[in-house]
Amino acid sequence: MIGLPKTSCILSNILLACSIVLFAAGFFPHKAFLPGLATWPTDRNGSVQAAPFDKVIFMVVDALRSDFVYSSDSEFLFTQSLIRSGAAVPFDGHASPPTITMPRIKAITTGSVPSFLDVVLNFAESDTTSTLAHQDSWLAQSKAKPGTKLVMYGDDTWLKLFPGFFDRADGTTSFFVSDFTEVDQNVTRHVPVELARTDWSVMVLHYLGLDHIGHKSGPRSMNMAPKQREMDTIVEDIYHAMERSAHLKSSLLVLCGDHGMNEAGNHGGSSSGEVNTALTFISPKFQAVYEGFDSPLPSTSEYSFYDKVEQSDIAPTLAGLLGFPIPLNSLGIVIPALLELWPQESDKLDLLVANAQQIAEIAHATYPEVFKKFSSSQACVSAKSDAEILSCAWLETRNAFQAVKRSELSTPQAISLTLRFLKSAQDLLSGTASNYDLSKMAAGIGFGAVSLILAITSIPGGTFDTLVSGSAFSLIVLCHSVTMFASSYVEEEHQFWYWVLGGWLMYISFKEQRLISFYSLPPIRGLLMPTITFLFGIVRHVNSTGQKYAALPSISSAVFPAETWLLWTSTITTYALISRCLTRRASTWAEAGSRRLSLLPVPVCIAAFMFKVAFTHADSPELLKEFQLLSPLIAMTSRYSLVGQARIVFLGIAHMLACALYYEAPWKKQKTREYAGDSFYHTFHNLLSLFLLTQTRVHNIPVFLLFSIQLSLLSTEPHLFNNLAEISLTSLFFQQSSFFALGGTNAISSVDLSNAYNGVSGYNVLVVGVLTFISNWAGPIWWVSGTALLLREKERAEANSRGVNNSSPSALSLVEREPKGGDVYGTRGSYGEVLQSASFTHFALLTLFTSASTLSVMLVCTLLREHLFIWTVFSPKYLYIAAWAFGHHFIINGLFGWVLLSRLSEG
Repeated sequence: MIGLPKTSCILSNILLACSIVLFAAGFFPHKAFLPGLATWPTDRNGSVQAAPFDKVIFMVVDALRSDFVYSSDSEFLFTQSLIRSGAAVPFDGHASPPTITMPRIKAITTGSVPSFLDVVLNFAESDTTSTLAHQDSWLAQSKAKPGTKLVMYGDDTWLKLFPGFFDRADGTTSFFVSDFTEVDQNVTRHVPVELARTDWSVMVLHYLGLDHIGHKSGPRSMNMAPKQREMDTIVEDIYHAMERSAHLKSSLLVLCGDHGMNEAGNHGGSSSGEVNTALTFISPKFQAVYEGFDSPLPSTSEYSFYDKVEQSDIAPTLAGLLGFPIPLNSLGIVIPALLELWPQESDKLDLLVANAQQIAEIAHATYPEVFKKFSSSQACVSAKSDAEILSCAWLETRNAFQAVKRSELSTPQAISLTLRFLKSAQDLLSGTASNYDLSKMAAGIGFGAVSLILAITSIPGGTFDTLVSGSAFSLIVLCHSVTMFASSYVEEEHQFWYWVLGGWLMYISFKEQRLISFYSLPPIRGLLMPTITFLFGIVRHVNSTGQKYAALPSISSAVFPAETWLLWTSTITTYALISRCLTRRASTWAEAGSRRLSLLPVPVCIAAFMFKVAFTHADSPELLKEFQLLSPLIAMTSRYSLVGQARIVFLGIAHMLACALYYEAPWKKQKTREYAGDSFYHTFHNLLSLFLLTQTRVHNIPVFLLFSIQLSLLSTEPHLFNNLAEISLTSLFFQQSSFFALGGTNAISSVDLSNAYNGVSGYNVLVVGVLTFISNWAGPIWWVSGTALLLREKERAEANSRGVNNSSPSALSLVEREPKGGDVYGTRGSYGEVLQSASFTHFALLTLFTSASTLSVMLVCTLLREHLFIWTVFSPKYLYIAAWAFGHHFIINGLFGWVLLSRLSEG
C-alpha cells in the first residue's frame, strides 16, 4: 500500500510535468503571420527598371562564420579575389538568436523573426507544424511566377519548410554530424548538371560539412581548412559557369551562412561567433558598378569585417534584385549598398517606398490604435512611446514621398528619411514581444506551486534531524531560485554550484576533523575530504564553461593538446579500472556457469577503448599525433566503420548486463550474498560507466576517473553523513556541478551532438534524442548511480552497527542514537526495507528542489517577458530546466534512482 508521503511525491511529479507543458504552451506560441502572397499595388506606375537578375543560386554553407571567408586565416581565396575585383559585395550577416538552422532559414526566406519555439521544432525531424507552405517568402514569390522551376540539394530542412516547392531535390539530414564528407559530395555532384540546364530560376545548395566539423572538433579543427577550400572551389566553379554560359549571364550567386559557431564549434546562443555570418552577393555584373573591397582583413574578436545587415534583409533585397513583391511578413530592409545597381535615384526611392509601405502595414497591424491616433502632425507633438514615435515617422515619410513629387524635397533626402524609418520600424517590430498566452502561463505557475507544496509534504518526518542539514537544504533551494532572476547568474550558474559544492565539502571536512579528534583516530584519516576537494578543483578546470570565461585556457583546451601522453595515460587508466572491476564481478559468473564468462569484460572494454581511439582519430586527430603508441591501433580500427565499432561496444555491454541479471539478480537467493542487489548493482554501475565513457568526448574521460576516486573515498566513510538529507545534498551538488564541469551551460549552443550518432547509421529522432541527452548529462547520470552505491554503503554500515558491537569507526553510526519519529536511519526494519525507504526519501528531496527551481524559472520568464535577454538567456534556461525535469529527474532520478533501486533491494 502506498503511504501518504509517496502519494504526495507522485502527485507532485505529475503536477510538475503538467505545469511545464502548460507553461510552455503559453510561453512558446506559434507566431502569427499574414497568410497569402504579396502582390504589386494596383496603382504601381511601373517606373522601376527591370530586375537586374533572372536567376539566383543560393548557396548556404552551414555555420559559415564571417571570419571563415573574410579573414586572413580563411581558405576562401578565390572568393576573396572576387571581393577585391568588385565581382563580389561582402557583408556581415547578423543572425539573431536562436542561431539554429530552421529559424535562421525562416528569417532568410520570409524576412520575419521566427518564434523561439523553432528551437524545439528544429530537432524534430518529422515535424510538419513548422512548414512555410502557407507563408509568403521569396521562394513562394519565385514559385508563383509562370514557368518557374526551383531545385534544392543539401539540408532537408528546406524540404520540410517548403513541401512541394522544389521540382528537383535531394535532401540530406542535418543532424547526422558524424559525416562531413559524403554529406557535401552528395550536393556537389548535382551542381555541374544543374548549371548546364536552363529550366530553373532558383537553385538552393545547403552544405552541412563545415557545421559538422565544428560540432565534432571546433573551428580550429584540422579538417576546417580543407573544407573551406572545398567550398571555395564550388564558388569558383559556379562563377566560371556564370561567365561562360549565356543562360547564366543574369544569374546571381549568394554565398551565406545560416549562423556561425562559437569556439567550441556549437551554436544556438548569442555570442559574437554565433551571430556573425558571411553574406556575399556575387556576379560578374557587379564589376561594372563596384570598384572592389579590401580582402582579406585582419581577424577581430567581434568577427566584424564589413557593413552589418540583418539576415531578414535578404528577403526584400532578393525581391528587388529578381523583380517580385516583398514577402508580406518581412521585417527586412533592402540592403542600401546594393541599390547602386539602379543608377537612377528615382528607381532607388521606388524600391524603398515599396519596402516602407510593406513594413508600415505590419506596424499598423501590430499597433492599430496607435497608428489611428497619431495620424496627424498635431497629434505627433505629444508622441512619447516607441510605437507612437514610429507612427509619426511613417507620417513624415509619407509626406516626404509627396514632397518629392512636388519637387519640394530632393530624392536623396527622401531616401535618407525612408531608410531611417525602415531601420526604426525594423528595430521596434523585431523586438516586439511574442503573443504570450498569459492564462496558460498562469495555469502552469499554479500547477507548479501546488507541486512544490506537495513536494514539501512528501518529505518524511525526521529527515532533517540536524539544524545544519535542514538549514543548508532550505538555503540552497532559496538561493538558487533567487539567482534565476538575474541573467548573469543564469549564464554563469556553474559558479553557484562550484562554490556550493566546495563549501559543502569543507563542512564535511570540518566534521571529519572533529570525529578524528573525538575518537583519537590516525591523522591520515583527515586527508579524506581534502583529497575529495582537491580532486573537485581539478574537475572544475577541465573545461571552461559559462559565457564570460568560456574562451579561457582549460585542461581540455590547453593541457591535453600539448601533453597528449597525459590525456591517453589517464584515459587508459580509466578503462583499465572499469575492466578490472568488471572482471572481478565476472569471476563469480564463472563459478556458476561457463569459465569463459570471466574473460568477457576484457574484450568489451578493449573494444570500447578502440572505438574511442578511432572516434578521436576521425574527430580530433591532433590529440593522437604525439602519442605514437596508439598508431598500430589506429591503423587497425581505421579499416572499420565507427558505426559498426560502436554497435559492437553496445552489444558487449548489453551481453554483460544480461549475464549480470542472470547470475547476480537480487531476486535470486544466493548464500554468498549478504545484501540483496549489492553484487548486481556494483556490476551495473561499472557497465553504466563504460557506456557513459562511450558517449562522452575523450578529454572528459579522465574526469570519470576522478569521479570514481571521489565516490570511493566517500563510500569508505559513510559515517560522515549524519542523515539522509546530507547524502541527498551531496548527491545534488555533485549532479549539478558535474553537468557544468563536463562542458554544459544554459545556452543552446553548448548542446554536444558529437556522440549523438554512435552506432546510428541514419537519423532517428528518438534514438538520437536519447543519445544526445545521455552524452550531455553523462556526469549527472553517473552521480545518480554513484549515489545509489553511497546509499547502499550507508545502509550496510547502519545494518552492521545494529548487529556488531565494537568501537571501530565503521560501526560508529548515528543509528545508535535514539531514533526520531520517521528517521530513516532509526528504522529497525530489514536492510532492503530501510534501503527502499532511504531511496524514496532521497527522491522526495530531489523532487522538492526540482519543483522549486522549475517554479522560479517560470516566474522569471513571466515577470521578465519584456526583458532584453528573454530569448537569449531566460528562454534557453527554461528549455534546460524542462530537460532537467523530464529527462534527468523523472527518468534518471525517478525511474532509475528510486524505482529500480527499490526493486533491486527486494529479495
